[in-house]
Amino acid sequence: MKKIISAIVLALFILAIPFKAGAQSGKELEGEISLSGAFALYPLAVKWADEFKKLHPKVKIDISAGGAGKGMTDALAKVVDLGMLSRDVHDDEFKKGAVAFAVAKDAVVATINAKNPKLKELLAKGYTQETGGKLFITGQFTTWGQVLSANSNIPVHLYTRSDACGAAETWAKFFGKRQEDLKGIAVFGDPGIASAIQKDPLGFGYNNIAYAYDQKTKRPTAGLVVLPIDVNKNGKVDPEEQFYGTVTQFIRAIAAGKYPSPPARTLYLVSNGKPKPLVAEFLKFILKDGQKYSNPAGFIQLTQGSLNANLAKLK
Repeated sequence: MKKIISAIVLALFILAIPFKAGAQSGKELEGEISLSGAFALYPLAVKWADEFKKLHPKVKIDISAGGAGKGMTDALAKVVDLGMLSRDVHDDEFKKGAVAFAVAKDAVVATINAKNPKLKELLAKGYTQETGGKLFITGQFTTWGQVLSANSNIPVHLYTRSDACGAAETWAKFFGKRQEDLKGIAVFGDPGIASAIQKDPLGFGYNNIAYAYDQKTKRPTAGLVVLPIDVNKNGKVDPEEQFYGTVTQFIRAIAAGKYPSPPARTLYLVSNGKPKPLVAEFLKFILKDGQKYSNPAGFIQLTQGSLNANLAKLK
C-alpha cells in the first residue's frame, strides 16, 4: 500500500512540473512600463493600464502627465517607454527615431465660464474660426461685444497654455498658426487652464474633452461651458450644430465629422524605435481589447483600418 501511495504522489509531482514551467515561461507577463506626456491622453492611458494590469498583475505601469512636448522629449531620450502625444509627429522627430502609434481620437474645445454675463447670447451665436483668430492670434477682438457683434465693452480674458502641448498646437492650427502665436494669460496644464476659467466669469480658453466634461455626469465640468462653433458661419448655432450637451453627444458628432479637424485630432503613443516586447504587448492590448474603453471615457475609437495599420507596425 505504501508503494502505491508513493507512486501516486510521485506521478502527481511529475505532472505538476510541466504545469508550473508553462505558467512561468508561457504567456504570463511581468516587468515595468513607463509613459509620460499629454494631459489629453492621460485619463484614457490610466484606464488602459488598470485593465491591462488586471490581466497581467505582475506588470507595473507608471504614467505621468506633463504635456505632449515632455512626452515626446522623454520618449526620444528613452527616459520612458512611451510618450503620450496629442498632436501630429514632426518630421524632425521621425528622423530622431520616433515611431508613432495612433490609439484614439478626441478634440479641443472652446471653454468659457458658466457665469459669463453674455452666456445666453454666446450659446445662441457661438463663434467662428475667424472670430477665434481675431481673439487668440491677431488680438483685434478684446471685448465680448466684438465676439457677439453687439454693443458691449465687457472685456474678454483670454487663457492659453504655458507648457508645450498638443492642445495648444491643435488650437493654434485651427487658425492656421502655431502655439507660439497664441495670445492670452499662460497657464500650465489642462487642469490649470480649466481652473483659471472656472474662477473668471470673463474667461475664455480651450480644453481637451476629458477636462471640459465631467466623466461621471457626462456633462460639462462644473463652472465651465463648452462654446459651440458656428461651422456654417450664418451667425447662429443651428440645431445640427448643437451637440455639446453631453460628452456622448459630442463624441458622436466628432465621429460623424460634424466637428472640424482641427480642433478634432488623433492621439498617439510614441516610442523611440521598435518597442520592447512587454511594451508591444501593451500596445496590442490598446489597439484591440482596449478600444472598448475609449467611448465611455470620452474618446473616439479608431476605425478598424487605422487599428490594423498600427498593429502592423508591431510585427
